[in-house]
Amino acid sequence: MINESAKRNRKTAMIVSGVVAGMVAMSFAAVPAYRAFCQVTGWGGTVQRADAGAREVLDRPITVRFDAAVNNGLSWRFKPEQVSQSLKIGETKLAFFEAENQSSRPVTGRASFNVTPAKAGIYFKKIECFCFTEQTLEPGERVSMPVTYFIDPKLADDPNLDDVQTITLAYTFFPWETSGGGGDAAAE
Repeated sequence: MINESAKRNRKTAMIVSGVVAGMVAMSFAAVPAYRAFCQVTGWGGTVQRADAGAREVLDRPITVRFDAAVNNGLSWRFKPEQVSQSLKIGETKLAFFEAENQSSRPVTGRASFNVTPAKAGIYFKKIECFCFTEQTLEPGERVSMPVTYFIDPKLADDPNLDDVQTITLAYTFFPWETSGGGGDAAAE
């Protein structure tokens, strides 16, 4: 009887260990899986990447507004260099954002981004963007950072977007820890 009880306990321990290991594995995979899902579907206003501009430009005008924010843990000043741009759907545009390191040491940051209304995210395409990689600024350094983008002409075929005349592209810069410890954990 003791032997039978020990076998059941061992089996239960193995099942529980397997479930715990599976949960840990899923927690590590959740962020990359969610990011991939958002990039494929445009969920939550996630912007899409493109290798080149659109092949056609439509007569439908649209306005893109720009917004910028900095996480409290990053001692940078960050702002769009233009408030908005008017363009035609399919037209490639270049916009700039300015960042300045206000600390006394090099600081690395990385920008997250989204689009509102969220339903337009799948049609907002970036060709080049400072947000694709981390940015390191020296003490007091000020840089102008470009983003090249267009609105996919397929937007015009989506009846859910007939009411969209303005899209907002928003960035938030966060501290980015690198192997050299270049993040900015505390504002100076």
